[in-house]
Amino acid sequence: MQVSVPPYWEDFAVGQVFTTPRRTITEADLMFFSAWSWDHHPLHTDQVFAEESMFHQRILHGQAGYAIASGLAMQTGLHRTTALALLSIQWNFRAPIFIGDTLTVTETVAEKRETRKPDRGIIVMQVNLLNQRGETVQDGPWTFLYARRPTG
Repeated sequence: MQVSVPPYWEDFAVGQVFTTPRRTITEADLMFFSAWSWDHHPLHTDQVFAEESMFHQRILHGQAGYAIASGLAMQTGLHRTTALALLSIQWNFRAPIFIGDTLTVTETVAEKRETRKPDRGIIVMQVNLLNQRGETVQDGPWTFLYARRPTG
C-alpha cells in the first residue's frame, strides 16, 4: 500500500495494518549481500555445504532479511518526511529465507503515545516479514518518532 501523503502521528490508529509490495529473493541478492558484508559463511555461499545442512539449500543472510524488510517498509511512503527517527528495533529470526522466496512486510500499529514535546509522538509498529506462504520469517517491533500535525 502506497500512501500519497506521508501520515502524521495523529493519522495512525492502533490496530491499523499496512502491507508492502512483494520482492523475490535472487541469487544476486544473496551474493551481493555476502560480498558487501564480507559474510561468506558456507550456509550462504557453498551449495554442497548447505545441501548437507539442516536447510538442504543455501539461505539468505539474516541481516539481509532485515535490510530487505526495511527497504520494503519504505515503499509504503509511511516513513518519509514525517517519521523523524527510528528509535529502536527488536528483531527475531524465525525461519530461513531461501533464493526464490517472495517476501512482503506487514506493519501493524501496536502502540501510539505522546511525548513531552507537543510537536512529536511515538509510534510502535509490529513488523512482520512474510514469505510467499504467509509464514513469518522475521519479525519484531520498530519504534518511530513521528511529527505531529502542525497547528495554527
